[in-house]
Amino acid sequence: MKNFRTCSLIMGLFLLASKGLAQPSANEILDRVDRNTYSETSILESSMTINGRRGSRTMTVRTYSVGDTQSFSEYLSPPRDAGTKMLKLEDQLWIYSPATDRIIQISGHMLRQSVMGSDLSYEDLMEDRKLTDVYEAEFLGEETMDGRPAYVLHLKARVPDLAYDSRKIWIDAERFVPLREDLFAKSGQLLKKTIFSDVKQIDGRWYPTTMVFKDMLKQGDGTEFKVLTIRFNEDIPEHIFSKASLRR
Repeated sequence: MKNFRTCSLIMGLFLLASKGLAQPSANEILDRVDRNTYSETSILESSMTINGRRGSRTMTVRTYSVGDTQSFSEYLSPPRDAGTKMLKLEDQLWIYSPATDRIIQISGHMLRQSVMGSDLSYEDLMEDRKLTDVYEAEFLGEETMDGRPAYVLHLKARVPDLAYDSRKIWIDAERFVPLREDLFAKSGQLLKKTIFSDVKQIDGRWYPTTMVFKDMLKQGDGTEFKVLTIRFNEDIPEHIFSKASLRR
């Protein structure tokens, strides 16, 4: 009997230890998400389909990024949007329209405006910092999302200059990529929802290649963003991230 109790105690301690190892903390989960989705540099070609009240339209875009401080995007199609460019340097954003041959700096309340009629705002384009750098994470539980085991976290802003004060995020418990995200204002109002899918392994990391953004304050069926190609940690010429590149 004594040996049985000893074995039971050892097994219990082993199971507790295993459970402890299998259950990372909320901040560890968020750190693994950052490692999948964040890179020093990236070159991305994507399509963006805006499903508005009067129909849908699709644009293709090429984007160069360096960390969370520099990015340059050029719209490639359709012809009416081709040549539109955006440049982000630190916390400043400029847009160039070939139709008017003008460069406009987007600032203040203009940052909350829609990008090309989509469900994304210019503020959303500026929000590409690591989640672990700007949010404190709290573990809420585990659920199943589209057949995948998922951790559910509540994120609370710990810096003042964020577009969203809090987020509820469902994270694939095996691949550590977001599956769904709800974004809230400081008042608690739900502002946007994002659904992530078509997760693929690219350069040794898991990455969602389809994202559907829905502005909850706007009519329409949301904006679908698809990753066509993406390359991580590539060398990017510094001259791309200059105002002179907007008119080239």
